[in-house]
Amino acid sequence: MENVEVQGGVTTYKEMAEVIAKLGIVPLASLIPEHPSLNGLTKAENWHTGSELDPWRWRAQFPGEGLAGYGKFIKKKAILVSRDWFPAFVKAVGSSKELEERYNNGLASREALTLLQVIRANEGIDTRQLRSLGDMKAKEKKTAFDNAVTELQGTLDTVISGVQARQNDLGEVNGWSSTSFETVGHWMGIHGLTPYEGSREEAIAWLRSRMDATWSPAAIAWISKALSW
Repeated sequence: MENVEVQGGVTTYKEMAEVIAKLGIVPLASLIPEHPSLNGLTKAENWHTGSELDPWRWRAQFPGEGLAGYGKFIKKKAILVSRDWFPAFVKAVGSSKELEERYNNGLASREALTLLQVIRANEGIDTRQLRSLGDMKAKEKKTAFDNAVTELQGTLDTVISGVQARQNDLGEVNGWSSTSFETVGHWMGIHGLTPYEGSREEAIAWLRSRMDATWSPAAIAWISKALSW
């Protein structure tokens, strides 16, 4: 597999799945120094083609098949985390307190609380429905909505679970696909993942031990600083 971990070296979904399984964490775009990204590993001409070789399509396929958790987990940037690493990643990066407690302590936004409550009641809800049920359809509320869904991903309360095709009243595909969201617990449960049982410190040590085998020192140093490990 070493030969695919170069610029443009990944062509198929299967090859990318192997890279994610090996490296554990792969951002969509260049983010971590001396560390591959989905954009960097794949061929530019395959993006947004809609074909089986389209990496933009893969970003939803990985969480949909339970091969990787997906969301804006680090510095508000989109990240893929392998299923094997994901439980420890949630423990090491996510908040140890429920969102309601964080909100009461001034550590979470009202919009994030509202949207999480909607997602809990409607697992797999898409962006349009979420904005509607969260009373954030108005154009002037779009920024607040975007900030809140990013906040929920950064604290590992939610993941992007896939995309849903927009349909008209006849059930025909009509317009752009829409991102869908699930709570982390729900996504893990339906894909057979159990929560990490150790402490945050133990989860960090677990992740670092695996990074040591495949990551560069610069990449490990960067993520340790970015996540305050």
